[in-house]
Amino acid sequence: MENNYQSLQILINSFATPFRIGVIVLLAVATHAAIRRLLPRLRETVVSRQESPDAVQRVHTLTRVLRYTLTVAIGVIAVLSILSELGISVAPLLGAAGVAGIAIGFGAQSLVKDYFSGFFLLLENQIRIGDIIEAGGKMGTVEELTLRYLRLRDYSGNVHYVPNGQITVVTNMSRGFAYAVIDLGIKHDEDVDRVIGAMREVGAELRQDPAFAPKILADLEIAGVNQWADSAVVIRCRFQVAPREQWSVRREYLRRAKAAFDRQGIEMPLPRLKLVRPEILAGA
Repeated sequence: MENNYQSLQILINSFATPFRIGVIVLLAVATHAAIRRLLPRLRETVVSRQESPDAVQRVHTLTRVLRYTLTVAIGVIAVLSILSELGISVAPLLGAAGVAGIAIGFGAQSLVKDYFSGFFLLLENQIRIGDIIEAGGKMGTVEELTLRYLRLRDYSGNVHYVPNGQITVVTNMSRGFAYAVIDLGIKHDEDVDRVIGAMREVGAELRQDPAFAPKILADLEIAGVNQWADSAVVIRCRFQVAPREQWSVRREYLRRAKAAFDRQGIEMPLPRLKLVRPEILAGA
């Protein structure tokens, strides 16, 4: 009787371990599925309460990083629990992992630096999804920001992966507002005041255009003569514009300025080359 009881107990234990492992796996999968379903709803709820596009972008960035972090944490907990069910002591593994982590840390300082830099980039809200930035020597639109790397897509469609540890300076071109800076070159013998008047007329016309009025935040600012080039006098001006609109406004202003200059007879500069014949120099 006692032998039968022991056999039954062994049989139950033999099925209990796989059963508990299966429960752990199911719980991990269910938790991960719940995160994937709940996080978007939570994100949309928070986004609906935000008043500025900047805050919306920050919420999107933080939720993506939170999802990544929770997924890694669930995986680690599930693996440790399964090892414990298999009779493998977790404490020595954690101790060995700590020692190995120190050794790896010395050999992978750049990786640790990437994670620390990524953490502070998120904490200080320097970069968000959708921003147009220059970082790590690359420029483009931010498509993804994790604790490990930054993913940018430039105007040509090229994708750049920049490790966070290589980011020392971030130039954000889509925060708050921007300036569309425009340099126009004219011939040296043109009337500068007449040209500035034509530039102001083009700026006023552009700001009244319904397609560009929401993009332009203030009237055209004329800085004045910015440079005496070899064959041109360069006049600088700028518009204060909405984020990410500086390029479209600049291109349209240049197009309209060219048409206005042609109508008013304002000539664009052309390179000039003066040739002096040697016999003329000798006669002089």
